[in-house]
Amino acid sequence: MSAQNDILLEAGTNELEIVEFYLEEDPRNEKPNGHRAYYGVNVAKVLEIIRMPEVTEMPEVTHPAVLGAFDLRSRIIPLLDLAAWLKKKRVENEPPKVIVTEFNNVTSAFMVSGVTRIHRISWEDVEAPNKYVSALSSESITGVVKFRDRMVFILDLERIVAELNPKLRLKLDENVAFDVKSNYRALIADDSPLIREMIRDLLQQAGFHVEKTNNGRECWDRLQEIKQSAMDSGRPVTDFVQVVISDIEMPMMDGHNLTKRIKEDLALRDLPVILFSSIITDKLRHKGESVGADDQCSKPEITQLALRAANLIEGRETEAQDEG
Repeated sequence: MSAQNDILLEAGTNELEIVEFYLEEDPRNEKPNGHRAYYGVNVAKVLEIIRMPEVTEMPEVTHPAVLGAFDLRSRIIPLLDLAAWLKKKRVENEPPKVIVTEFNNVTSAFMVSGVTRIHRISWEDVEAPNKYVSALSSESITGVVKFRDRMVFILDLERIVAELNPKLRLKLDENVAFDVKSNYRALIADDSPLIREMIRDLLQQAGFHVEKTNNGRECWDRLQEIKQSAMDSGRPVTDFVQVVISDIEMPMMDGHNLTKRIKEDLALRDLPVILFSSIITDKLRHKGESVGADDQCSKPEITQLALRAANLIEGRETEAQDEG
C-alpha cells in the first residue's frame, strides 16, 4: 500500500490526511484479546505500508525497541517496535504491519498491529495533548483527534527517531558567524517547545529580536494585532516584523494555511514567510510554493534559517528602495 499516491489535498485548506493504525495492547488480563489503541501519522510522512519483512539484527544498536533492519528495494531501513518504544506490551492476534516513513531526509520503519484507514480532517480538530497523555506516551504524542467512537493519538515520530539516533537531532552550527547588527524582528510559529527555543536561540545569536507563538492560529492573531498597530501609526507592517518562520504541522492552523492567509492579505503580503518543517521534501515542496512561501527549509537545516531570513529581508528592502 502506497500512501504518497493518496495525497490529493490542495495546499492551504488547513486540512491534513492521517494514516490511522493500531496497537493491540495487553490490558492486564481485562480482555482476553487485548485492548486496541489507535494512533495516527501524517500521510505526508508515509512512503508505504508493507507486511512484516525479514529482519537482520543490528548489533551496534542497544535500544530494545529496535528490532533490526531490512532491505527494501536496495535501501537498508531500521525497524522499530512501536509498542516497545511506548512501553506497551503488544498482543499478537494477527500478523503485524510495517509503516515505512520518510521525513527530515531519513527513512525509518515502525512495526504496528494493523492499519485501518486514511482520515481527512481539519487541523482545527487536532487538540494538543494534556500532560497526562504526554506522560503515558513517553512524550511522543503531538495531538489528539476525537472521533465518535474512539480517540486517535498523533505520534511525534521525529522525536522518536531523534531519541534513537542523536546524530539526527537539531543542533546549531557553532562555526557559522552571523552579522549580529541586523536587529531584524522575527515572528515564529511552532507547536514544539523544543523547536521554538532552538529557533529563538539561533535567531538571537544572529542578532534577531524574536517573538514566539505556539501554532498558526496564535501567529495569525498576533499578525492581526501588528497590522492594526501599523494602520494606527500609518506605517507598513514590515516596520514591526520583518519575517515569519512557521512549522507546517500544527494544531488549529497549519503553516500552509497561515502562509496563504498572509499572502492574500493586502497589508501583510510583502512580509517574507519561511516554512521550516520535517515534511519539506522534493515531492512536497510544491505545496509551500503554491501558497506563496518565500522560502522552505527542512528541519535538519536549522543553521540555514538565520542566513535565509536575513537574505529575504535584505532582498525585500532592496526591492522597496528600487520601487521608491
